Amino acid sequence: MKANLEVFSETLQALAAQDRNVVAVTSDSRGSGKLVPFGEHFPDQIVEIGIAEQNLVGVAAGLAAMGKKAFAVSPACFLTARSLEQIKNDVAYSDNPVRLIGISAGVSYGALGSTHHSLHDFAALRAIHNLPIVVPADNFETEQAIRYAVATDKPIYIRFGKKNMPDLGQSLSPNFEIGKGRIIRTGSDLSLIATGETVWPCVQAAERLAEQGISAQVISMHTIKPLDTTLLASLGAVGKPIITVEEHSVHGGLGEAVASYLFQKGFHVPFQMMGFPDEYTVTGSQTEIFDHYGLSGAGIQDVALNLLNRWNT
Repeated sequence: MKANLEVFSETLQALAAQDRNVVAVTSDSRGSGKLVPFGEHFPDQIVEIGIAEQNLVGVAAGLAAMGKKAFAVSPACFLTARSLEQIKNDVAYSDNPVRLIGISAGVSYGALGSTHHSLHDFAALRAIHNLPIVVPADNFETEQAIRYAVATDKPIYIRFGKKNMPDLGQSLSPNFEIGKGRIIRTGSDLSLIATGETVWPCVQAAERLAEQGISAQVISMHTIKPLDTTLLASLGAVGKPIITVEEHSVHGGLGEAVASYLFQKGFHVPFQMMGFPDEYTVTGSQTEIFDHYGLSGAGIQDVALNLLNRWNT
């Protein structure tokens, strides 16, 4: 069990050894991005910009335009806010295949507080054309996402937190495909749809619910955009309750994307979004913040029970 960022670094090093066009561009983020070994092994394939995220994206776009496979690595909170114009114009609208890597995402920075949290990135980037949004939930999804990113000739945003992530298994969904959710656990009473580091708490919630005789399906919706509408349509047709869980504001993220699709397609199912409310986020470790907002196995279990009770009465 490793942090997804460590697997990102290991995979990128393996790819860089095979292809000199693979280049990492960092904004004083070599350490936090786990790229110190990359810099040691491939000193000619890393560019340090310093704390200048707008320059980071601009330089990465220029490298990509010249045929380099550029990975722009920076804390997600700054990458997707300070350099949003460069992402929009220099990367997405110019169709430069920059691999935007948002690290220490969500509330990973813990006690550093709201200035360092990225609870806005899904919402901001969903509104930009030509920019897939991918949030791996475990080491397997991470490696697959990076291998996809180096092979694509399109822009992409990939988001990572800091925690060591358990292996979710590949027995039910052995393949990883952009725009296709992965079924982690089957269930017939309700579905828990999550992304990134909130998938594991959903697995824990499903285990707790199973002890009460409730069968919960868990889905890793690793791609926020494009959304797996085929999977959502199948869930809507079944008509069982759906809960979305994300390390993001409840405004503009996975939950609203799922709800919008279901409603517009005429599916009316019991539905609940879980994420961060529109308030100044409490200070604490990532685990403490998750617990405070109910993004834990116990918290998700409680929401599921309440939703099922409302549906059955």
